[in-house]
Amino acid sequence: MGRPTLKDVADRVGVSAKTVSNVVNGTGWVTAELRERVQLALVEVGYRPNAAARQLRSGRSGMIALAVPELSQPYFAELAAELVREAQVRTITVLVNQTDGLADVERKISEGIGATAVDGIIMSPLALGAKELEGRHDSTPLVLLGEHIGDSAFPHVTVDNTAAAKAATEHLIELGCRRIVAIGAQQHGPNETAVLRLAGYRAALDEAGIEVDESLILPVDGFHREDGARAARTILSEDLRPDAVFAFNDLLALGAMHVLATAGVRVPDDVAVMGFDDIEEGRYATPALSSVSPHTGELVTKAIDLLFAQPAEPGMHTVGFSIAHRASTKGPAQ
Repeated sequence: MGRPTLKDVADRVGVSAKTVSNVVNGTGWVTAELRERVQLALVEVGYRPNAAARQLRSGRSGMIALAVPELSQPYFAELAAELVREAQVRTITVLVNQTDGLADVERKISEGIGATAVDGIIMSPLALGAKELEGRHDSTPLVLLGEHIGDSAFPHVTVDNTAAAKAATEHLIELGCRRIVAIGAQQHGPNETAVLRLAGYRAALDEAGIEVDESLILPVDGFHREDGARAARTILSEDLRPDAVFAFNDLLALGAMHVLATAGVRVPDDVAVMGFDDIEEGRYATPALSSVSPHTGELVTKAIDLLFAQPAEPGMHTVGFSIAHRASTKGPAQ
């Protein structure tokens, strides 16, 4: 039997070879349902494109770059894994880079310095702003992730952080919570995430007629477990007596839960805890962590689609989110 072809895949799905080609190459427009069927058929028939021939025809390398601040952050690690899986289905190789949020590293990656030629770059910047990126000399397509940069000349994929944080706070209010500590405010460094999530927290309290108690808004230096643990020690030392905690990411929530549990504070009986990002670690915490769940699959699919869109579609592209209700806010899993 010869090498499987696009026509073999097309016949299996009942579509044209052109449609299959659109899915493989990330071109054209294909519905999510049809893309999934084609992707499954590609695997089932064992289709593998001739990479050398495709590169000669298209002028593409078949590789893209992903640049994120910290791979030790579970959110970015899981996002990278999701993007690699989606790219593999499209027979694209992903070069993953860690920037540590450093301007020089972000600039080099955006300019394609020190890396093999790629067909596009997907970046979650922390240090560079819109003007700096718009002044880059490299013409490689660039798609931005996250909320550090607002309006720019590049396609930008993100979650509505304000709406998501508002929904998370509303969930706690619906449980009857009124003294809700917010862990994650930041006065220094790239703080757009913190600003937007704090705005959502405030909006939910305001709509519920609950006066914002500024003493319940706890600042952090970073979004790591120790920062959450430090905030929880403040809760205990200052006797804030909250009935809920909304942490601006899951690592902050997990750090806080550890300190609270050590001090004999029961979650959720004494205090409910809500996180943000829905990382796998949170699902296996004790109790399992309730969290805002960004639709990461939708985010990476949109980012890759935009990377190869012709013409490019600059501007903000927002993907969805949901609230994962687990034991840390509603008691034993139901």
